[in-house]
Amino acid sequence: MDTLVHSTANPTADTTSKLRVLLMLELHEGSEQRFLEAYEGIRHQVAAVPGHLRDQLCQSIEDPSQWLITSEWEGTSQYLAWVDSPEHQVMVQPLHGCVRGTRSLRFSVARETDLRAPDGPVITTGARAPKGKAKAGATSKAKAADKARAAAPAAPGVVRCALTFTVKPGSEAEVARILSGYESPEARVNPTTSLRRTSVFMLGNRVVRAIEVEGDLRAALRHVAEQPQVRAAEEALNPHLEEARDLNDSEAARAFFMRSSLAEVYHLSAPAKKSAKKAATTKTTRRAFLYPVRHGCGESAATLLRRHDEQAIAVAGGPIAHSQVFLRGDTLIRVLDLRGPADEDPALLLGVDRRESAARLSRLLELGEDGELDTDEGLRRLLAACETTPVTDRRAARDA
Repeated sequence: MDTLVHSTANPTADTTSKLRVLLMLELHEGSEQRFLEAYEGIRHQVAAVPGHLRDQLCQSIEDPSQWLITSEWEGTSQYLAWVDSPEHQVMVQPLHGCVRGTRSLRFSVARETDLRAPDGPVITTGARAPKGKAKAGATSKAKAADKARAAAPAAPGVVRCALTFTVKPGSEAEVARILSGYESPEARVNPTTSLRRTSVFMLGNRVVRAIEVEGDLRAALRHVAEQPQVRAAEEALNPHLEEARDLNDSEAARAFFMRSSLAEVYHLSAPAKKSAKKAATTKTTRRAFLYPVRHGCGESAATLLRRHDEQAIAVAGGPIAHSQVFLRGDTLIRVLDLRGPADEDPALLLGVDRRESAARLSRLLELGEDGELDTDEGLRRLLAACETTPVTDRRAARDA
């Protein structure tokens, strides 16, 4: 299961032998439970992918933040067909917010030794314990404990994703009216899933939706799509789309969603204030930025922005309450929740550290002539070019 990053494989690699994929992950502090819930939610989906044989989730015995997902596939071609697909991007989105860093390794299986019982089938559940080493009933008690842990209900985690698509030039005002004019759907989806927040922005003829759900993202999206007022708004939007879609065709609608979805690269929150009441009453303003990323530079740009935001958000009482980045290919969207106005600091809004990252970020963006980010003029020019216009910000009552 290659879940977060991938690169094109060597085209000369052997595609007939089985493939072993090792994905090493480093989790954010405190995100272990959320990661386990996310993995549990997608592992059966991955197991159903053609060519997938088995996988294991392992935790380091030396560093609890280090994890390993090892998976086995019938061959390289089946694996690459999945990992390069839009379905893969959507399937693994719940894992993105839990993981600080990843490294993926792929190996062709050259030799294999099966553990077999005498004249019996392959043993797939592990070797037997040596006789006399375990007390009677110990194994059954351990299995019962494992079942209890598996059956225990877990608190749902927060899942975030973004969607982006373009509309026909000249239709922007009507599109904004449609997207902001319908009544918000009921926030509660089921006992474990609810809508938290949906923010819509526009930049030129491009629409950006940032979605935040507690629980099952797919269940939440189905719930929203079933609401009559949402359905009517989406139907009204269809004639204005540059890329046609048919919501009555489930496969076509699903394909449109796959093409327009962006995965969350990171989500950062400022440390909680000592006074929870004061923190709850602090109002924030949400702003979004669509960066003009050079081809193939999306991940590098996201890494630089994260480094900036990690430092900025750690400043006590600083203006950034939350920061998140969504990415797909060269489409990079950064969303900020700000305490108070920050118009006087374009470097902060853009995620630029003039001393450290300005030159590097300049090389990763399409800035045109005189577009360096180490000058006030260059920063103001980029801010004007990439800041989106807010259309609507729908929040559940408890998050308002």
